[in-house]
Amino acid sequence: MAAGAATVPPRPLPRVIAIANQKGGVGKTTTAVNLGACLAELGYRTLVVDLDPQGNASTGLGINPRALEASMYDVLLGDTPLEDCIEGSSVRNLFVAPASLDLAGAEIELVPAFSRELRLRNAIDSVKEDYDYVLIDCPPSLGLLTVNAFAAATEVLVPIQCEYYALEGLGQLVRNVDLVKRNLNDRLEISTIVLVMYDARTKLADQVAAEVRDHFGDKVCRQIVPRTVRLSEAPSFGQPIITFDPSSRGAIAYRQLAKEVSGGPS
Repeated sequence: MAAGAATVPPRPLPRVIAIANQKGGVGKTTTAVNLGACLAELGYRTLVVDLDPQGNASTGLGINPRALEASMYDVLLGDTPLEDCIEGSSVRNLFVAPASLDLAGAEIELVPAFSRELRLRNAIDSVKEDYDYVLIDCPPSLGLLTVNAFAAATEVLVPIQCEYYALEGLGQLVRNVDLVKRNLNDRLEISTIVLVMYDARTKLADQVAAEVRDHFGDKVCRQIVPRTVRLSEAPSFGQPIITFDPSSRGAIAYRQLAKEVSGGPS
């Protein structure tokens, strides 16, 4: 743990944050894994819930999906308590509720299920008092798994890549958040926008960043996450960037982002 990390601010109410963007490849899982690891490094007990059937957040935190006794599929569609699904990680204070490929069928299997939109909320409610942060890595779609995440969360964090068409599809995401807010979860807000995959060599990146800040205002974090090779390599080693390459630009960026998200000094 980094120097000074042992002093944790007064414990807030558990913050349940859905990390969502209906486009794929925009840094949702990278942000869930590395923001989670950096919050844990600050001393916050953090749970990453992997709701993406691809299971990249799970493997990125060193979990072997083939060796699981229980996964989020069993929690959502079986009688498995969430606490029986949670695994530790190599980072102190960081835990993961892993996904398995079975989740790919969950969208269809949930359709006739009783209280289908509230399965995840009920599961998280049973454990959230044990954590300071619960980060839900959503799949790149706006189906029933993402609706479950929105019904369970109090906040939505949206990673936006600093590339052409960055804002494409965000209108639908905003509408879906509003729909869930009106019908299932009146506490839900889009609280945080994170600019990721920033390439300082291109004018386009600056233009996109300016456009996003103009559109979303104070919800956009000051810290921007750069596009780096090390951030891309870390998941294949089953590690977050702060253990894979602690001094890299990506590690520094996510540490600063964690401080900003948690309201601590940057």
